[in-house]
Amino acid sequence: MQVSWDSLHADIAACDKCGLCRRIHHKVPGQGDGNADLMFIGEGPGAEEDLQGLAFVGLAGQLLTKMIAAIGLTREQVYICNVVKCRPPQNRVPSPEEAAACLPYLRAQFSLVRPRVIVLLGATAARAVLGDQIRITRDRGQWTEKKGVWFMPTYHPAALLRDESKKRDAWHDFQAVRDKLLALGEGKEGKDGRC
Repeated sequence: MQVSWDSLHADIAACDKCGLCRRIHHKVPGQGDGNADLMFIGEGPGAEEDLQGLAFVGLAGQLLTKMIAAIGLTREQVYICNVVKCRPPQNRVPSPEEAAACLPYLRAQFSLVRPRVIVLLGATAARAVLGDQIRITRDRGQWTEKKGVWFMPTYHPAALLRDESKKRDAWHDFQAVRDKLLALGEGKEGKDGRC
């Protein structure tokens, strides 16, 4: 049975599968174009995201917005979410159990958006989606194709704020994402049959 956005958001709002939900202000399901060709997945909400209930609105989110604009898109044209929908205390990395508890919601988001390209922002997102063998410094910038969807792991914007030397590599990754979207769009019908 196909899930709807309304039922998915209601399920996330009611979720108590792990302890992350106990000390938060808001759950952060994600936002953007529900039919986007490009989807971004991060680790989890930070302090500002927890306060606003929106993904990637803090300093890292502001950088992500600029990076999206640099490849000719806006936040409204992409879908942005995280592996976990509740802020881990002190922004720690979500445990494997916490990530696993949220994985059905992430799968539902894949199913609803049906993106052609997914950018995995940081090691947590890359491992949750592509497997524990992924190492972001080794594997960033490399494409993986699964069931017609292209996955690109790259650095999380928060890592770029901490270490500006990574920005050049991240920019190359984003250029590759732009080029992949262009290549997929040339002469192809859209996801719903439209040209």
